[in-house]
Amino acid sequence: MKPLEGAIALVTGATRGLGKGIAIGLGEAGATVYITGRTLTSSPESTGSAGE
Repeated sequence: MKPLEGAIALVTGATRGLGKGIAIGLGEAGATVYITGRTLTSSPESTGSAGE
């Protein structure tokens, strides 16, 4: 059993950087993670998106 199994987390700014790392870590620990971010789809001028 993972330590956060059954927990729910909301991570804002999760499309890149620190927020993305936190969201990934919470998911790996077993939490159900909901994310928000300013970028939905990727484009050549922006790295990271919610879709990725």
